Amino acid sequence: MDWIKTTITTTADGIDPVSGRLLELGISGIEISDKDDFIEFLENNRKYWDYVDEELEKLKYADTQITFYLSRGASGIEQLNAVRASMRELKALDTDNAYGSLEISTDNVKDKDWSEIWKQYFHPIPVGEKILICPAWEDAKNPDGRTVFTVNPGLSFGTGSHPSTRFCLEEIEENLKKGDTVLDLGCGSGILSITALLLGASSAVAVDIDSNATDVAHSNLKLNKLTDENYTTYTGDITSEKELRDKLGKHDLVIANIVADVIIAIAPYIREFMKPGSTFICSGIILERLDEVKAALTENGLNITKVKNDDDWAAITAKQRL
Repeated sequence: MDWIKTTITTTADGIDPVSGRLLELGISGIEISDKDDFIEFLENNRKYWDYVDEELEKLKYADTQITFYLSRGASGIEQLNAVRASMRELKALDTDNAYGSLEISTDNVKDKDWSEIWKQYFHPIPVGEKILICPAWEDAKNPDGRTVFTVNPGLSFGTGSHPSTRFCLEEIEENLKKGDTVLDLGCGSGILSITALLLGASSAVAVDIDSNATDVAHSNLKLNKLTDENYTTYTGDITSEKELRDKLGKHDLVIANIVADVIIAIAPYIREFMKPGSTFICSGIILERLDEVKAALTENGLNITKVKNDDDWAAITAKQRL
């Protein structure tokens, strides 16, 4: 199997938050190169060194880096997009710049080459009974008459190839009624809320902490020949911005395809956005965190009606507790 070597540049303070976010995305095999540890090692063991190689000495001034490997295929590229989105979100939260640049580099793969790599691995994906995810560069062969969501993935998370996205789409298909209103928390590429419109939702609101995500969502909206008339986007953090929460309104279907820590953080606010009898769908949960997420939702007035999972990921569907 071919692999993509991926490196995140950070600081010693950034190691734990970056590693934690990678773990939330199912990435546990990481290598950490921390210049502070290296300097401490040199200073504490100076008596054992007769000579330190000049190249080795340069590590004293190198950035802290976290390196990991992803499969060079559709799932690996989707995972990389999720990492990019997560690092942009962490950078936005890091107002003191304690975590460094959080820049991502990939060995031997330049950003301009990603579109060609996508074309090699990303082909139309049927999801559930009604949905077909189709990349913009292909003509959808659709003999079953599925609802087609056309996507230009760019560098944003959400193409349907990842289990967490697929789980959400299947639950949207099952729970959405024609004319419903939808709220998409952490919208990424907009795949969930735009597909909901294509399936018959009357309107959708999409929110993401990263302005790049909402820009991509608008691009995908136009790609699917829909207008802004029934689609509203906001950029911000609902956990800290009451003014933003007040703008979002109440909806028939609320969706969050994020990660466990964020779902737990937003759990106290979910009911603010739900009409009586409405449904909440969340995904992006690694199995190790499933019980924590279930507990957070239950504690905040939601009844869990369904849990879907495979070997690594889980999704939850819940209703308001009346």
